Amino acid sequence: MNDPQTPRELRVVCLLPSATEIVCLLGAEGLLVGRSHECDWPASVRHVPVLTSQTTEHSSAPVDPAAIDRQVREQLAAGLPLYRVDEELLRSLKPDVIITQDLCAVCSIDLAAVQRIAASMAPPPTIVSLNPTTIEGVIDDVLTVGRALRLESRAMTEAVKLRERFAAAGEFVNAYEEGPNVAFLEWTDPVFIGGHWTVQMIERAGGRHVLNPSVPTENAGAAVGPQHAQRRARKSIAVPVEILVASRPDVLIVCPCGLDLAATRHAVGEMAKKSWWEELPAVRNGRVALVDGNQYFNRPGPRLAEAFEWMVGWLQGRPGLVGEGFAWEEWGRKAAGSVST
Repeated sequence: MNDPQTPRELRVVCLLPSATEIVCLLGAEGLLVGRSHECDWPASVRHVPVLTSQTTEHSSAPVDPAAIDRQVREQLAAGLPLYRVDEELLRSLKPDVIITQDLCAVCSIDLAAVQRIAASMAPPPTIVSLNPTTIEGVIDDVLTVGRALRLESRAMTEAVKLRERFAAAGEFVNAYEEGPNVAFLEWTDPVFIGGHWTVQMIERAGGRHVLNPSVPTENAGAAVGPQHAQRRARKSIAVPVEILVASRPDVLIVCPCGLDLAATRHAVGEMAKKSWWEELPAVRNGRVALVDGNQYFNRPGPRLAEAFEWMVGWLQGRPGLVGEGFAWEEWGRKAAGSVST
């Protein structure tokens, strides 16, 4: 008689970088048999076979945010996918579990494509789709992945640790005090303002995100202080440069989705050539931060806790909260403890 399948026998494919990070957080890296081309952390997963690639072609350097945005828009308008999956390789890997997402068509392979392939496999793998829009949702995804991998106890332990890190950093913030006006840029040309969990992080770190603020859920009252989990924010939105300037941000955080620190530095350098750049109070006061958007904030995974600690540390003048090696810079100078790529 065959023994029941144990967690270590599961074969797991992750098509989402944040999911790969969760799997590794749970000590289950050895279960990975396939990953997306964007799953690059921790570095030890890079030996795992790559199953996806992008269909758009971008020049290597220097990065051109406007050209990238144009290609993406043209692909979507034509009904063409932004990513492709190596179906033959996926079938040969015989996964038991495929972890993907259905939140953002621009960020990763879409759920429908994965479902189509999985349905034709024998036996069909279990598909786990992660779609968090809040900090609490991101932490809950740790539990979701844990259940799928039969590691519920470890997942509960890690989820509690993440909640404790957010709570510990939040102790340095007066939730009832009006903080600085923060503009968070997820893209630079055109300008996209942060959304979803990023807005929550800004507000819980003591800032205000006036161009795309969170709003309380029904019957939540003001939902501040201990009740801030009852506030939700819309997805990232594009805003005209004139609106950004008119909002007069005290603080500017530039964290483009998918760009590393070097590419972000170049993108900000191009913005700094514009006539409106010096009109921003954040620029005049030297309160502009560049963050590796390929690793932090835009990935709804465990390292959001690290990003939140950085944000509280920078906004609240508590540098001791910033983790060693956190990839960021202040515009015009290297920040203490920052790492460039």
